[in-house]
Amino acid sequence: MAEEDRPPGQAFALWLTGLPAAGKTTVAGQIAQELRGMGLAVCVLDGDELRRGLNAGLGFSEPDRDESVRRAAEVARLVLDSGIIVITALISPFRSARRRAGEIVGADRFVEVFVDAPVEVCRERDPKGLYARALAGEMKGLTGIDAPYEAPSEPEIHLRTDRNTPGELAAHVVDYLRNHQRL
Repeated sequence: MAEEDRPPGQAFALWLTGLPAAGKTTVAGQIAQELRGMGLAVCVLDGDELRRGLNAGLGFSEPDRDESVRRAAEVARLVLDSGIIVITALISPFRSARRRAGEIVGADRFVEVFVDAPVEVCRERDPKGLYARALAGEMKGLTGIDAPYEAPSEPEIHLRTDRNTPGELAAHVVDYLRNHQRL
């Protein structure tokens, strides 16, 4: 659907993808705060939260990661159908799974956002100690260390968390959404 044909105020999903500790959850929270401040209903689906509930029992194999993304997309679709904006913050490391998420949500309602930070910056942040554990050999399958991450080739929005504050990035996203008739 062309931007000029999109109904104003149609709910959409911002799909934040990036390496562990790139800043997805922080940026998602800032965007949600901005949108709620505008009087909009917003639901944040955070990968860590989903792993404790809906995706409990899934591991870190490629099929399990794909299933995690699929489940999040199904929930996002249901929430969107209720007229609520969805912000997902998931590593979602594989392009094919993100493409499938866009199909589930609906291409006209899906906005891929690459939350980008160099792996060195992510390792420095490392709020959960994941990189330290992986580099010490205590953990296998960490995205960006010994599991692949396929960066988006053409994200709709590209955010550099090593260059801007979360507030600046959230403002950039809101400006983008306004300029593209999403708000």
